[in-house]
Amino acid sequence: MGPSKLLHNHDHDHDHDHGAGTMDRPRAYDVVTGVGMLGRRREAFTRLAALSGVRRGDRVLDVGCGTGYLTRIMAPVAGPEGHVTGVDPSEAMIGHARRRAPANCSYLVGEGQRLDLPDASFDVVVSSLAVHHVPAAERGAAVREMFRVLRPGGRLLVAESRRPTGRLTARLADALGSPAMRHDPRELLGDLIPAAGFRVEEEGELPVLLYYVRGSRAHGDAARRGSGA
Repeated sequence: MGPSKLLHNHDHDHDHDHGAGTMDRPRAYDVVTGVGMLGRRREAFTRLAALSGVRRGDRVLDVGCGTGYLTRIMAPVAGPEGHVTGVDPSEAMIGHARRRAPANCSYLVGEGQRLDLPDASFDVVVSSLAVHHVPAAERGAAVREMFRVLRPGGRLLVAESRRPTGRLTARLADALGSPAMRHDPRELLGDLIPAAGFRVEEEGELPVLLYYVRGSRAHGDAARRGSGA
């Protein structure tokens, strides 16, 4: 059993094509993620925050926020005039995030494919290392929900792990047993983002082992509900 197996609630576990269940061991998750990113997690997530385009005063949503690591990096950028909301299906992860929450952060237990949040209520929506946890049949709904809650003119950033190409890092990924690294992120995301209504502006790779897509919701776009196409 790889370390990543120990992080999941196995009562709801699925194979990686159907989602990986909830993660219920937040401290172990942070340790495993730090090791998997070769000690460069802060650097990588700081770059993700910059790519998201978050600005002072923005309302930001992190879908699949986990322990709240990225939200805590974005919070000082949004400033006291802004607000960062994290959503995750794991009560343990949300509890961990709440105990470390800056004043301008709040956290909700919920699923990305069924966001209990108002239409057009965020300036920025981000999701990092989370889409692969959503059941395959519901990933389209999750991205459509991101579109729905983002205001026209708002910005999207989705990041997933990419498979390492070096022999040593590939062995490390295999040893960790990470479901995030079993897929090609381009195949995982496919056309989910443009199909939801987003305009794709950029895609690329970041150290360590990250692939990202930046998009936006055009002014005047109508919301697309998560339950429909």
